[in-house]
Amino acid sequence: MASSIFTPSQISSLTASTGASSASGSSSSAAATNALGAQALAGNFNEFLTLLTTQLQNQNPLDPLDTNQFTQQLVEFSGVEQQINMNQQLSTLIGLQQTAQSAQAASFVGSTVVVNGSTAQLVNSQAAWNYSVTSPATATFNITNASGQTVFSQTATVQPGQQTFNWNGVGTNGQQWPDGSYTLSVTATDASGKSVGVSTQVQGVVSSVDLTQNPPILLVGGQNFKLDQILRVVAPASATADASALAQLANLLRGNNTGAGSGN
Repeated sequence: MASSIFTPSQISSLTASTGASSASGSSSSAAATNALGAQALAGNFNEFLTLLTTQLQNQNPLDPLDTNQFTQQLVEFSGVEQQINMNQQLSTLIGLQQTAQSAQAASFVGSTVVVNGSTAQLVNSQAAWNYSVTSPATATFNITNASGQTVFSQTATVQPGQQTFNWNGVGTNGQQWPDGSYTLSVTATDASGKSVGVSTQVQGVVSSVDLTQNPPILLVGGQNFKLDQILRVVAPASATADASALAQLANLLRGNNTGAGSGN
């Protein structure tokens, strides 16, 4: 019988090239790969039909074309086309998901959030950390500055549950440390001397969001956090803005009252 128009290896190669976009980590590169795959498929399929038609017209009646082979190739071309369409739909879904994620991340700007971490900002001589222990213990609190120098140490008895550690910026030696980034480390032991697990969280305002990263990166207290690292939102951006506006209004009213009183 007559030979096949395309060999199985050629069909497999085409399938592999058009299917590669499903493993791509970027929606834009996947879309480009899909477009190239569609063009390659169209060109090869048109060539296939041209060769098939020509071969059917000029086939030897004593040695006819194997219909099973070209039918199988038609089926395989159809399968490749379906795979390209599926990849295009997946790329669209990925793009929509990334857009929704970016919109969600942008909505956090101005919000006060709590994240897992140990570095907090000392602002106006005030810094705070949340910590949790699993059982009653004796805990040692060490605070270091940005250069790694220990500026404060304290040992205290702690109880299970979430608690807050506040620091006024005064070091162990009585020195007032400047505002900036400080890291709290907590080690705890129980009555038998065994180590007790301690987790720390920090609270801060989301000052910006980097939407060029995937997933987006939130800047909280000078540190970068992913969206899934947000434990909870303490005050949404709208609530923070409303509180700020009310504070400004209260200050304005107090200033007006003071001016009215001095005029009498």
